[in-house]
Amino acid sequence: MRTHGVTFSIVSHAAWAPGLTTPEAWAQWARAPYRIVAGEEPGVKAMPAMLRRRAGFLGKMALEVAYRCLDGRGDAPASAAATIPTIFCSRHGEVSRALELLSDLARGEALSPTAFSMSVHNATAGLLTIARSDRANHIALAAGAATIEHAVIEACGLLADGAEMVLLVASDSQLPELFLPYQQCEEQPHAWAWLMTAADDEDGDTIALRWSASDAAPSSGMPGGLAVAAFHLGGAGRMERNDGRLRWSWSRGA
Repeated sequence: MRTHGVTFSIVSHAAWAPGLTTPEAWAQWARAPYRIVAGEEPGVKAMPAMLRRRAGFLGKMALEVAYRCLDGRGDAPASAAATIPTIFCSRHGEVSRALELLSDLARGEALSPTAFSMSVHNATAGLLTIARSDRANHIALAAGAATIEHAVIEACGLLADGAEMVLLVASDSQLPELFLPYQQCEEQPHAWAWLMTAADDEDGDTIALRWSASDAAPSSGMPGGLAVAAFHLGGAGRMERNDGRLRWSWSRGA
């Protein structure tokens, strides 16, 4: 792994959003992106109901794509450890649930222990590891406008340290009305997952991410997660994003 950039290959991927539930639908969206609005929830049928019902809308989207992307890889019996580390990243996390908890505090009401436990950033990762009897490393990450990029760097660090594969799960949703005046882009519900390996020169789905200092204003319009999804699924050769401090350059190939 180089200090000025990383390269990696994607061996499996999945995405889910309201109205975009199949690879064909996502491929069509990537060719002509449009605003995604809230709607139905994913079924997450691969997860036991007792655990699944604890997850909110954001968590269910993330879990759905994680299961689809893994497609049985790394499943382990209760007595063994799975070997695929996971990184869950979200710029805002369970912000709606957190706002509800803060509102309860402001009214002097008691907090729901379940709601509180599921409001923290690593809660969804915890559900997945419990459901899969998975003892592999898992990380929850948030890094503002560059959340996706920092998650990719973290994943490449794990690959450089010897992990054969790393599961990266990105998810975000629309913000509560109270926060709308402060959002930097039009947040939309979505989740996607990549099963990443070290860059393979013979693999056609190899991506490079590089960065350099920049004082340009943060990229606006499409959320970072959706911008990266459109780049990956749409077949573009290059894409650049700014976070107000760094310019992130995505490209295909090493």
